[in-house]
Amino acid sequence: MSEQTTNEKSEAKRDHEPPAGAETTARWGRGKKAIEYSATAKWTVLRKKEKPAAEMFSVAYVAGDGDRDRPVTFVFNGGPGASSAYLHMGAVGPQRIDFPADGTLPAMPPKLVENESSWLAFTDIVFVDPIGTGFSRVIEPEKKGDTKSEAKPPEDAADPKEYFGYKRDLESICELVSRWLSEHDRWGSPVFIAGESYGGYRVGRLARSLQETAGVGLNGAILISPALEITGLQPTDYEVLGWIDRVPTMAAAAVHHGRSRAFRKGAALNKVFREAEEFATGDYTAFLTRGASMPAKERDRILERLADLIGLPLELVQRAEGRVSIITFARELLRDQRKILGVYDTTITATDPFPDRDGFAWPDPTLSGISPAYTMAVNRMLRSEIGVETDREYTLLSYEVNTAWKNDTEHHAFAAPPGATDDFRYGMALNPHMQAFVTHGRFDLITPYYASDRLRNLMRLDPQMAERLTVRHFGGGHMFYAWESSRREFTDAIAAFVADATA
Repeated sequence: MSEQTTNEKSEAKRDHEPPAGAETTARWGRGKKAIEYSATAKWTVLRKKEKPAAEMFSVAYVAGDGDRDRPVTFVFNGGPGASSAYLHMGAVGPQRIDFPADGTLPAMPPKLVENESSWLAFTDIVFVDPIGTGFSRVIEPEKKGDTKSEAKPPEDAADPKEYFGYKRDLESICELVSRWLSEHDRWGSPVFIAGESYGGYRVGRLARSLQETAGVGLNGAILISPALEITGLQPTDYEVLGWIDRVPTMAAAAVHHGRSRAFRKGAALNKVFREAEEFATGDYTAFLTRGASMPAKERDRILERLADLIGLPLELVQRAEGRVSIITFARELLRDQRKILGVYDTTITATDPFPDRDGFAWPDPTLSGISPAYTMAVNRMLRSEIGVETDREYTLLSYEVNTAWKNDTEHHAFAAPPGATDDFRYGMALNPHMQAFVTHGRFDLITPYYASDRLRNLMRLDPQMAERLTVRHFGGGHMFYAWESSRREFTDAIAAFVADATA
């Protein structure tokens, strides 16, 4: 047998045929600015040691015939465990869900409308579903034979949860980006990455790994409602930062709902944010760090100020020792109306179905409430509009992925989860031309805007790096683009950002 024949058989043996994708063409916009584009949905086979390991699903919107000089932006959401459907159907794609102007839940089934704010106007877009989300799956080995010994998977078989970790997740996205650029002959295109929530964490770390390990030079990184550092997301009695970051958002929510005793309803939000930030980083920080050593009179003054700012009863704030969780805040602010707030957007409310029960026993209107809208919209888009034919369920948000997420980096047992801010700083230093855009919704309690503001001020940026970093926030919550005004302002800002980064 010749060497060539052996290689061909070896190649065929390790090859894997993914499900068939789909492609269609359409038109976005009107008049002279209208854009003819192709929409391509497909699976890319990721490999481990040259063997098929997973199928990553993506949807690409490419203008015209694929201009090699046109920017291309890779977009993903967070979770971990979230598909890209939120940004795909809510803000960036050529079609979107027809949300009411204030971002509240639309009637079912949701209507799809042309997205006048689509980024397709200034960049091609590739929406990426990380493994375990959307239609992306690990390739499980075929089991042969009837006996138990014969049914065992091979020793080098893929771990079904292998991609559910910091390091492997980043590696898979680097592989997808490189493969897409090669398959479409786009290595000469300006490249951007955009991610929301944990996706913003991904962008922060990919700013380093895409450039340093995959050789993909970046023109820009867009971090949307990012969770740059993991440790502050679940603050305890013995930590400080997570409590500090939430106070300005709680204060704004209290003003919005007319419950603030520090500001009248309708007060200028810039003033509210400024005073709440000063309190949170001043007196409140001293209270959190000094604890019982602080004189009782001073403690009482600070707790009273906190209660007035966030609109809760003083007795409740005292009982919580000044550490009011977002769940407590969401339930207690409008308890007398039997209303609960959305923790992803505190301006949105819903009825508490179990007001007599303890614990988190109600549907969050800004996550579980909007899930059917996004699930129905993305399935219609992929199956009816683009033409994907598959029996797979489109997983909008996988709690299996979320709960299985692990720290797969080499670290000491006592080490904290890896943050993204250091890699973000590294990536900006590595590429003196890369620009970055960090943005939040002002009413988001999950990843509050002040966390990124605080981290920005701790990054020790020199003037040249500081000039390349834009931080801008909008009205709304975690998915602030559900607000019509914020979506349009956001798109205008990103269009200017991309133009500047490619000048």
